[in-house]
Amino acid sequence: MPAYREMYAVGTRVQIAELSDLELFRATWRHHNSLSTDQLKYAGQPATVREVGFYHGGDVLYQLDGAPGTWHESCLRADGGARAV
Repeated sequence: MPAYREMYAVGTRVQIAELSDLELFRATWRHHNSLSTDQLKYAGQPATVREVGFYHGGDVLYQLDGAPGTWHESCLRADGGARAV
């Protein structure tokens, strides 16, 4: 995605990535807003985008209804009818 452009708009239904993908992200990500171990239990679950923000440099960060914490765009998947922006 281009810098400062989200893939999922507020109100979009998404699915959190599978556990293996989240664990890989957690093991390799060395920058801001790491995933917590508590977030891993939401793997594969549906959620709705509540808020979209951007880290300096353009990384897209999401707050979700249905799953606590801050989520990186690479940890989310389209959930059926999710609309991409």
